[in-house]
Amino acid sequence: MKPRSPPTGGKGRFPQTDYFFHSGFGQWNGSFWPSDGEDRSRFRNLYDLGREYRLEAARERAREMAVFAVIVLTSAWPVIYMIFTVVKLLSKGRPLN
Repeated sequence: MKPRSPPTGGKGRFPQTDYFFHSGFGQWNGSFWPSDGEDRSRFRNLYDLGREYRLEAARERAREMAVFAVIVLTSAWPVIYMIFTVVKLLSKGRPLN
């Protein structure tokens, strides 16, 4: 418990101030973490979690791109076949009538 300041007689215009306030900056080492040992391992675990998430997201993106390529090739196949057939028909020299 903090010691109290000595009482003053009479009432003043300002509220009573606690002069024995201690902010705790005496042991501040320039870090926002309370201690260096265990908290760094928590930070490392968070870093590893983020790295694993990015790797999994990259794998999922690769799968999606492969499926998208299959869909594009499947939808482009009739157009390519039509162009090949028209070129073959025109190369025989048959009239269009």
